[in-house]
Amino acid sequence: MSHTPFRVVVMGVSGCGKSTVGHLLAGRMGVPFVEGDDLHSPANVAKMAAGHPLTDEDRAGWLQALSERLRQSVENAQGLVVACSALKKTYRDVLRQGAPDVLFVHLQGSPEVLTQRMRQRTAHYMPATLLQSQLAILEPPQSPEMAMTLDMLLPAERQCKQVMQYLQTLSPKAIGAV
Repeated sequence: MSHTPFRVVVMGVSGCGKSTVGHLLAGRMGVPFVEGDDLHSPANVAKMAAGHPLTDEDRAGWLQALSERLRQSVENAQGLVVACSALKKTYRDVLRQGAPDVLFVHLQGSPEVLTQRMRQRTAHYMPATLLQSQLAILEPPQSPEMAMTLDMLLPAERQCKQVMQYLQTLSPKAIGAV
């Protein structure tokens, strides 16, 4: 049977559920998952933990590392799911250098709910005070970017089902029944 390996970046501001949905989606797709936060340099982590937003220059090496992971998945004809904020179109352009056909799944929600979620997290270095800086630079995906937007308040299972249904429309043989 023919199989199309999909590459998906679950994106959005901190607190939207990228990691949760990304893990679940990778499991459903039977592909590896890359937690974008794990590829940040120690300097970037320290900067964010201290309450300072990252600059484009700070993010450059991190985005290149994620793009490289996507490129490797293309070269190996493997699918991949990545959790990455991908806040600006220029950031997504860097990621597309690794995998031109990547699907961006933008999880969006209200600043109030995002703030509440971030304040409830205990094991993450990103303080809720940085949410406004992320919202200020967020450029939601637009045509012709291959993207879909989901409400972060939907249960993660339902979000995954919607992504799987969308992928099925792109290549019905690519994934099993949804």
